[in-house]
Amino acid sequence: MLLFPDRFWQVSLMKLSQSVPQEVVPQVAEYFSILSEPMRLRILNLLRDGEKCVQELVEATQTSQANVSKHLKLMLQAGILTRRSEGTSAYYKVEDELIFELSTMVCDRLATRVEQQAQQFRALSLNTKL
Repeated sequence: MLLFPDRFWQVSLMKLSQSVPQEVVPQVAEYFSILSEPMRLRILNLLRDGEKCVQELVEATQTSQANVSKHLKLMLQAGILTRRSEGTSAYYKVEDELIFELSTMVCDRLATRVEQQAQQFRALSLNTKL
């Protein structure tokens, strides 16, 4: 896992906002919007270990085939996934491994925030007991 101090995170975001041409910003936003849906993140997590067929994803997510297919189609169109057919089955795998790096960075950042909040609550708790 990668851990990024606050300052690095802020500098990286500043560089991103300065280096991305305004014409590209909508495409960046669309890419991130693909990742904003919990079911898509669940599917990506299931695909972390490798290729899976639609039926495996349906069973693992305990949702309908139509719902899984809808999310797979969006991620396929965004270039995040690739698809291959074998007989009557469709198999999907992650094409863009950057997804996992982004996920790790975000999870690490959230974990850091939660820990900081916990420390603040502990300090508050100690102060109120005195």
